[in-house]
Amino acid sequence: MSDSTIRVKNLSVVYNQGKQNEVRSLQEADFTIYPGEYVIFFGPSGCGKSTLLYSVASLQSPTSGDVSIGEKSISTMTKKEKYAYRRMGVGMVFQAFYLISSMNVLDNVCLPRVFLNEDKRVRREAGRQLLRRFGIEGQADKYPGQLSGGQKQRVAIARALVNNPEFILADEPVGNLDSESAQTVLGILKELNERDKKTIILVTHDPNHLAYGDRIFHMKDGRVIREEIRKDKRPPEAVLANEESEESRELRLLMRSFRGLSDEYTRTLLTPFKTKQLLSHILSSVTEDQLRGAESLLQERMIGAIDAGRLVALLDLPAESGGAGWNRVRAVSLSGRIESYLDTATKIKAAGSAQEGARLVYAFFADRLPIPADSVQADRVREALTDRLALKIDLSGLQRKLDDPIADGGAGLRRDTAEHLVSETETLLLLKY
Repeated sequence: MSDSTIRVKNLSVVYNQGKQNEVRSLQEADFTIYPGEYVIFFGPSGCGKSTLLYSVASLQSPTSGDVSIGEKSISTMTKKEKYAYRRMGVGMVFQAFYLISSMNVLDNVCLPRVFLNEDKRVRREAGRQLLRRFGIEGQADKYPGQLSGGQKQRVAIARALVNNPEFILADEPVGNLDSESAQTVLGILKELNERDKKTIILVTHDPNHLAYGDRIFHMKDGRVIREEIRKDKRPPEAVLANEESEESRELRLLMRSFRGLSDEYTRTLLTPFKTKQLLSHILSSVTEDQLRGAESLLQERMIGAIDAGRLVALLDLPAESGGAGWNRVRAVSLSGRIESYLDTATKIKAAGSAQEGARLVYAFFADRLPIPADSVQADRVREALTDRLALKIDLSGLQRKLDDPIADGGAGLRRDTAEHLVSETETLLLLKY
């Protein structure tokens, strides 16, 4: 896929389409990224930046629209072609690093080349060359837990590069780093773009990072609302075409503004979405900075990088010291609720039947239900939950069963109570994956 252009055309991603909890994560994104560009997608949390990145990586299927790499549409790729594209065409760098703690640094870097049927010495030498380039060859035999945040991210970048991909996709890559380490990582990405001619696509919420980009797409509420060109690397014919259609393009923007991966890797990629869901479900009035800090820490907790006690300590730590800037009372309260959700979700996953899982879900919120445990209403609630866990009904079906009168076979709950139970249930079901 050498010298490939990325073409995103009218791309939309809608979660739970047509259901009560429908979320329009991405709406009619339309743009082209040319070989060798450094493109930044900038906007607040939840504006669709990561969804866009995962769509380009072929990890997220669109609800409508399309992504093409060169002349090949991702939607028409076979599974084998998608595997090859993910393995050789793109290198991904995440905020939470996602290094495998049981493997040393060199083996982490070499992992993407394990399936290339090459001599082990060849891939290990390729890994060492990258570690040497980024100044961390001395850490090759250490394990991720022995590294600083900045070192971990340099290892993650080396891993993303080991198959020499054309595109580097970076999702908030310095969100967990101190300012000095962040500048180092951003400098590496810039060097990869300018020296190695890699196409860089960076997702960020930090305006201080925009100086690194050639073009910046500003996003809000799932839409690209503005394009900013700082250094034009597009071919002359693309620039001319853009100028000729500038008026119509601006009008369109104005109008718009009114699965080949392993189960373990899939769960890894879902972690950011599960994190956002859990935080939005639990939290109400917190600042954007506090929420962003908590989200980063919760991702670490959900992948097992820190335990509950460490989560409380980091939530309570001031932002300037690497924490989330919460007070201890709120940190303890949040951590307690998070642990109860994670513990219950783990038990639901291990349940031997939908009925047993439904019993666990019911027990999770039973003390908040204004009904007796041995009543017909309670039995109907458990029946509805069993049907949901057995996938006999969807979210709207669960809502109906909880809300319908007892005489009609429902649980006869108040609508607000039913909506609350549906929200609790769906959060637990998401977390169990």
